[in-house]
Amino acid sequence: MARTPLRLYMSMSVDGYIAGPDDRPGQELGRDGGRLFDWLDDRMSEGINGQVYAEASATGAVISGRRTFELAKRWNGDHRDGVPIHVLTHAIDPADKPPGSAKFYTDVKACAEEARAAAGDRPVLVHGAGAAQALLAAGQLDEVELHLIPVLLGGGRRLFEPTFGGRVELELVRRLDGRGVTHLRYRVVHGEVVRR
Repeated sequence: MARTPLRLYMSMSVDGYIAGPDDRPGQELGRDGGRLFDWLDDRMSEGINGQVYAEASATGAVISGRRTFELAKRWNGDHRDGVPIHVLTHAIDPADKPPGSAKFYTDVKACAEEARAAAGDRPVLVHGAGAAQALLAAGQLDEVELHLIPVLLGGGRRLFEPTFGGRVELELVRRLDGRGVTHLRYRVVHGEVVRR
């Protein structure tokens, strides 16, 4: 039986940025970073963008990085329809109780296993560059879905920094052209990360 996939969904500029410069509370997407999400204006349509949004909304659990979780104001404890939220973090303060269904993890593999179990037969949605990098390094990230936006932001936060540490092979399994966006889904070819 195939394992429940952990799938990163990420809007990204052609020059590799997932947020504009100076992303912070109050300016979560950075300067001009909101442009990366214009395609969501079609999320309720019956077109390609609506299809992709519906797929992301049908996931059975969420894994988020701590930074993303905090910038999203912890989703007020409910990312969407009560699906469990698993938050990867470097340290857990016992006095910090996350809201709703959210739970903190420092162990990447345990986080992935519990998210898969919670999701059942539905994919797990992965949020955040830090979470994606940690899951990939641990051999737990199965798919990368990039919503490629035809814009050059010129700076900001990258999905994968050059210091990530090696080459990872990806296999394109789907390409959908939506209005103002190309949705690219890659399967992560698991195996050893090729170090430089």
